[in-house]
Amino acid sequence: MRRPIIDPNRSYSFRDYFEMNVPINELLAYFGYTHQMASCRLARSTIDLTPFVYLKPQLENHLQYVYLTSETARREVLVAPVIFGLAAFLKTPVQIEYPLNVTNQLKGKIDYYLQRNSNLLIIEAKHDDMTRGFTQLAVELIALDQWLEADDKPLYGIVTMGNAWQFAILDRVTKQICQDIHLYRVPDDVEELLRILLAIFEG
Repeated sequence: MRRPIIDPNRSYSFRDYFEMNVPINELLAYFGYTHQMASCRLARSTIDLTPFVYLKPQLENHLQYVYLTSETARREVLVAPVIFGLAAFLKTPVQIEYPLNVTNQLKGKIDYYLQRNSNLLIIEAKHDDMTRGFTQLAVELIALDQWLEADDKPLYGIVTMGNAWQFAILDRVTKQICQDIHLYRVPDDVEELLRILLAIFEG
């Protein structure tokens, strides 16, 4: 008989799901959710991006002087400038390593957590594995879905290696997580990335 993916008697952190390297559809099914790889419906804001005109040159400048050999380097050089620029524009706080404890199997720390009114976004920064990083992000979204009050508004997440960003949308009604087939490159696609991020908080 095949062993179950999850041991119901064991405690798991979000990081444990990154280390497991199991099929994402089977893992999400354990929690009662489904997975879809598709072109997710991500709106784009039409707001004037002049306040962000500094960002792409700043990121390009960073890349000239820093070797992205660790998760910390990628977070500080490519992820943090985008997130803090967004937060400053929206005048909303950023929670770093946000602790969440929903159940014994849904707990840990979220790298970045932003909430503005009823819209929120979580970001998981990884060094070298987007696939397993997305699995961890999906579990974090499930934890949030079970932690927050019932609502039909979707939950948004991103997994990033700094130079590549991938979105996730959790439909709280159908319990389906959409993994966007598109990757957004930083710094090249930073304008489009910002328009998507801003649209999430405008919705």
